[in-house]
Amino acid sequence: MAHANAELINALRRTAEKLAKGAAYQWGHMGSCNCGNLAQELTKLTKAEIHQFAMKGRGDWREQVEEFCPTSGLPMDLLIADLLNYGLTTSDLQNLERLSDKKVLDRIPVEKRYDLHHNVRNDVVLYMNEWARLLEDELLPKVKIDLSFMDKDSSKEVSLKEDEILELV
Repeated sequence: MAHANAELINALRRTAEKLAKGAAYQWGHMGSCNCGNLAQELTKLTKAEIHQFAMKGRGDWREQVEEFCPTSGLPMDLLIADLLNYGLTTSDLQNLERLSDKKVLDRIPVEKRYDLHHNVRNDVVLYMNEWARLLEDELLPKVKIDLSFMDKDSSKEVSLKEDEILELV
């Protein structure tokens, strides 16, 4: 599972939001599929650039990740290495392409969990949002806020919403 961090969580949420609002989505296109849309958000590459990189390799995201070699110098391997630097794992990328991570699926209501389709926009949005919540749940207990600046006798309380904490991290 990905290393929980605010940048990745926010990227998952932004990607899901863009897809929900009609961003280009085509599961068979390496730059506008599940991984392609997240890669666009994290790397700022266009869908065309991502697709062009992928066409220099073989297969879909799952297959290219299986053949990933960080020292090959191939554009797709460089892209995958960049995504790993954001805290993702190769398993995360394979699972995202097929919406198949068990920890994410376990959080989705049963009536929807077994009816997810890896190539349906709304299902991808649901999966990405739930994955972001899972990572956030892993991250929040690790967030430490230094309140030493406050006087111990002060009756003031500091209350931050989860969104505000993520912006601070």
